[in-house]
Amino acid sequence: MKTIKLISVTLLIVCMSSFNYNVANEGYKIGDTVDDFSLKNINGERVSLADYKDAKGYIVIFTCNTCPYAVAYEDRIIQLNTMYADKGYPVIAIMPNNPQVKPGDSFVAMQERAQKKGFGFPYLIDEGQTVYPKFGATKTPHVFVLQKEKNTPVVKYIGAIDDNYKDANAVKTKYVEDAVNALLKGKAVTNKETKAIGCTIR
Repeated sequence: MKTIKLISVTLLIVCMSSFNYNVANEGYKIGDTVDDFSLKNINGERVSLADYKDAKGYIVIFTCNTCPYAVAYEDRIIQLNTMYADKGYPVIAIMPNNPQVKPGDSFVAMQERAQKKGFGFPYLIDEGQTVYPKFGATKTPHVFVLQKEKNTPVVKYIGAIDDNYKDANAVKTKYVEDAVNALLKGKAVTNKETKAIGCTIR
């Protein structure tokens, strides 16, 4: 009888721990307001959302150097910034991986990659991995389109950049572009959430 009780209590603790983990790691949902952050950019300066006084919103992308999916999307990420930064929706890229686990995502490697690709947007390192869990990011790349409402960023789209990571020329639906274009026109985003395709954040 004692053994059965012990097993029951153990299972209860495990279930409650799992529940708390899931709740804590759900992250932002559509319509949620986003807490600002301050992360180090590749130039050594710290960047926060509040630095963008004139922004209408943001295209926050969790990405990295080492994931093949992220690398495949680099040119498209650059294009997103080129298309929308001047319209008020700059790209803010955040590298969420632990460099001790993924040495190819070290701060120096980030600097080298950004220089090689000519990134025209911030490439921030999530030191201590405190920001990506708040967002609920799980993959690289994972996109969060935010819009300022009463000067507070609100989540309007979460998910993939488009529907074909393998070939930019074969893309049929450009999720992020569609979302930002809708917001620029003062319309609601039709496709608010898609499945992020990429490598698991480590």
